[in-house]
Amino acid sequence: MATDKAPSVLVVSAHSGDFVWRAGGALALYAERGYDVRIICLSYGERGESQGLWRRDGMTLEKAKESRRAEAEAAAAALGTSISFLDLGDYPLRVDAGALDQIVAAMREAQPEVLLTHVAADPYNRDHNAAHEATLLARQVAQAAGHDRSTSPLGAPQVLQFEPHQPEQCGFLPNLLLDITSVFDRKRKAMECLGAQSHLVQYYTDLGSRRGVQAVRNGGAKSIAYAEAYQRVFPIVGEVLR
Repeated sequence: MATDKAPSVLVVSAHSGDFVWRAGGALALYAERGYDVRIICLSYGERGESQGLWRRDGMTLEKAKESRRAEAEAAAAALGTSISFLDLGDYPLRVDAGALDQIVAAMREAQPEVLLTHVAADPYNRDHNAAHEATLLARQVAQAAGHDRSTSPLGAPQVLQFEPHQPEQCGFLPNLLLDITSVFDRKRKAMECLGAQSHLVQYYTDLGSRRGVQAVRNGGAKSIAYAEAYQRVFPIVGEVLR
């Protein structure tokens, strides 16, 4: 049966800034291509991901949450995506059964062609591991034919792990370098929305440039100036060796 539903990409982000630093280019690129790009932030990163806010006098947990939410909403708007928040808390992030049900429901509703999330083993930030595990578990449950018969089971979307802050410590072996040159200005604008972590803007600009150089050296067009690195969880399927 014909449908007007746009293809979808779904991101599960541990904290309210992670999706920008690590996957903002991919999200802007796919939004520009007409995809329905959705972001789920499991927490605001109010405790451990808001260094700039906690330097201010009179800062409270609720004020930090409000500020991080506003920043993330502005960043999502700059990228052309939608965003939702589960407010599970951070440092530590704990994904309970109720939150898992919400992620499963979001996957079944969106029916994404691809899922983006964190690496499995980040020794510096265990919240990222929790987000990875929640994504894979929700994907499994969302595929179950007997789960919530009022909704359609999920297919088998690829899960792409985006680059962690210290990849060599996380076993991160990228097998996709995505050209984001055409939308890097939008990623930069989104990064600049995140005032609580403004110290990261130049770091991720430089990283994008280095990955761009690597993309060209791996056979990409010489016009590539910026790229993002990803590692697939599942094999790709094809008819040719590549």
